[in-house]
Amino acid sequence: MNDQLIIFDTTLRDGEQSPGASMTRDEKLRIARQLERMKVNVIEAGFAAASNGDFEAVKAVAEAIRESTVCSLARANENDIRRAGEAIRPAASGRIHTFIATSPIHMEKKLRMTPDQVVEQAVRAIGWAKEYTNDIEFSAEDAGRSEIDFLCRIFEAVIKAGATTINVPDTVGYNVPEQFAETIRSLIERVPGSDKVVWSVHCHNDLGLAVANSLAAVRAGARQVECTVNGLGERAGNASLEEIVMAVRTRKDIFQCDTRVDTTQIVPASKLVSGITGFPVQPNKAIVGANAFAHESGIHQDGVLKHRETYEIMRAEDVGWSTNKLVMGKHSGRNAFRSRLQELGVDITSEEQLNHAFARFKELADKKHEIFDEDLQALMSDESSEPKEHFRLLSSSFHSETGETPCARVTLAVGGTEAKAESCGSGPVDAAFKAIEVVARSGTELLLYSVNAITTGTDAQGEVTVRLSKDGRVVNGQGADTDIIVASAKAYLNALNKIQAGAEKMNPQV
Repeated sequence: MNDQLIIFDTTLRDGEQSPGASMTRDEKLRIARQLERMKVNVIEAGFAAASNGDFEAVKAVAEAIRESTVCSLARANENDIRRAGEAIRPAASGRIHTFIATSPIHMEKKLRMTPDQVVEQAVRAIGWAKEYTNDIEFSAEDAGRSEIDFLCRIFEAVIKAGATTINVPDTVGYNVPEQFAETIRSLIERVPGSDKVVWSVHCHNDLGLAVANSLAAVRAGARQVECTVNGLGERAGNASLEEIVMAVRTRKDIFQCDTRVDTTQIVPASKLVSGITGFPVQPNKAIVGANAFAHESGIHQDGVLKHRETYEIMRAEDVGWSTNKLVMGKHSGRNAFRSRLQELGVDITSEEQLNHAFARFKELADKKHEIFDEDLQALMSDESSEPKEHFRLLSSSFHSETGETPCARVTLAVGGTEAKAESCGSGPVDAAFKAIEVVARSGTELLLYSVNAITTGTDAQGEVTVRLSKDGRVVNGQGADTDIIVASAKAYLNALNKIQAGAEKMNPQV
């Protein structure tokens, strides 16, 4: 039974349902290209019917991605499915993923439908989807709290109708591994035609069991796992892609299957998703956390030095941690810069973009003697995150002294004009934001201010994430600089530019 486990990544759909994690079209494209480099089988690009913005984002991913299947989620109604079908039409390989709730509480309280009506609607949904693609996934929402007999009934019906993948989601993270494995095993044994479809699971992490439940299901016969980079997702998140992939890869003796994932792309994917969403990875996070391969204990250090496998079951370089992080300096040339970006999986779309990025790299090299991969990734993330700058920081000065109120003075480019402002605040960052607001008068609410050091050392760049809200829209702004106050100002302006651009919100929860 040494067969392939299909990795279905839903970072761009379920992952962005994390409050504040909604992404722009261009951000979705950047993550999708990284997922393609990582060789995930299926990329769920969004919920096409949620908004025009999400439709365009799914379509853009379908146009750009050639090596992975591109999928759109759709409720089991005609409008949703037709929007999904149109969005995935340009894909080299497209899938429609339709769902309807099957638990008694969902059918009665949310859908207000009888079980018979739910089955009939599910079958109709498969029929609509077949007009666009032969790759159709059906999910029984809240299957983890559904009655097994009803699941058998509805799965038999949709398989006969033409579904090719059957997904069993633990939507509210209620199941435990032994129970969930038995559910999967029973469904595969009892549902007629079960051998004609791929059985899939989609587990949430409300009790911290998403990965455990997913792996238990794989042992019970599931051959697709739906997961997200960094375990991103609504509430407590989803099953973590990196943990699923590396558990199966490391313990082939237990799972007797493997994925096609290029594991060296895992850490770059983690950093990209973290940077775009503004959700930092905790240091002790498995696989992708900064301490995942660190050893503090003397006993552990001694063992690793003598033989790595005494305390390490994986190699850091196998999941994308670089052993040679120092890559560039102030004397590095344009070709070396371009080559290193390509090695890091960064797409350069034009010579103009390369020239602008190289100029910023040189500015950074004047401030930092050593330029690391993480610095380059942050620089390019900053470069790519703002398609059009309405507000731009030209210059700034800050004054902070013990016993005195901190003040900030900024000069901004606003459209084609220049504006100056100053303000005081409870700290230099607060003063900087208030000075910017003297000019911008944005009317936004600050929801999050987060700072992370990109590398080690006192000359490290600080990477700042700012989350702003206005009229129901939530956007993230990022900025990086060796001066943390300047980085903060850049992040705030980055978020304001997204508000100003008025791009339609991508979050499928709308």
